[in-house]
Amino acid sequence: MIVSVHREADAELLAGAVYYAQHGGRTVAEAFLDEFDYAVSLLREFPQLGAPWRGRARKFPLRRFPYSLIYYATGTRLRIVAVAHQSRKPGYWNGRF
Repeated sequence: MIVSVHREADAELLAGAVYYAQHGGRTVAEAFLDEFDYAVSLLREFPQLGAPWRGRARKFPLRRFPYSLIYYATGTRLRIVAVAHQSRKPGYWNGRF
């Protein structure tokens, strides 16, 4: 499965990593990025793991951090449209589809 990340989702991932580096240190930031990579590898193999969320989107929470991946899968393509902090307003990413 081909994975692509929306540029705004990529910016959210980077912002989360920077936050954790500043407030928790490099090890925590690396753990956040590793958790993202792990979630993507799971979704690459099992794209239906995430719960259906607002139309064709799916939502997959990270295990150790308060973030969820918002994505959709079509055929051989997995598109991550948001790396959403769980306290953000749901649906702010709707214009990214």
